[in-house]
Amino acid sequence: MKLHYKGKYDLNPDSLPHNEHMPGAVMFKEPTSSKKLSLIANIISFVIIIALAIPAIIRCRDYLLDGYFLMLLGMIASLLFLFPHEFLHAICFKEDVYLYTNLSQGMLFVVGPETMSKGRFIFMSLLPNIIFGIIPYAIGMIFPQQLFFLWLGTTATAMGAGDYYNIFHAVTQMPKGARTYMHKFNSYWYMP
Repeated sequence: MKLHYKGKYDLNPDSLPHNEHMPGAVMFKEPTSSKKLSLIANIISFVIIIALAIPAIIRCRDYLLDGYFLMLLGMIASLLFLFPHEFLHAICFKEDVYLYTNLSQGMLFVVGPETMSKGRFIFMSLLPNIIFGIIPYAIGMIFPQQLFFLWLGTTATAMGAGDYYNIFHAVTQMPKGARTYMHKFNSYWYMP
């Protein structure tokens, strides 16, 4: 894997690195607009935050008043993991991978034009969410006095909404044995 930092994404899909389409490639049934994708990801993120925060509040209710600072610190820390989150995606690529930002639009992502199996694509999408979200959340739910981990996990898990959306498309649209790749801003699958 060789990571290239490309800077601010200009919302022009043609500026993203891409190869020619594979024969018989089928585009994932997903929004073609980055703005529409952002809206969907934000809605999913909001639902995840609510779904995780309710059990978290119930579980750590005895520690909330004294641990307010730790809760806030955990939420803020999730923002510090934005770049490491993308780096964990990047290490799942074997070839060149490119990091883009557009923080004013709430975008930070990596893209690589190489093909990968459905399993590797799902693993690549889940890895940072497991490391920075699910594991800290589980620690906080097991040890409710660990409010930092509980709220880090809550917010970091929700921040992976776009990844879960990609996994949903891979699971529901890719047949067994298919491979996937990015082409500009969209994902495609094909049978080798």
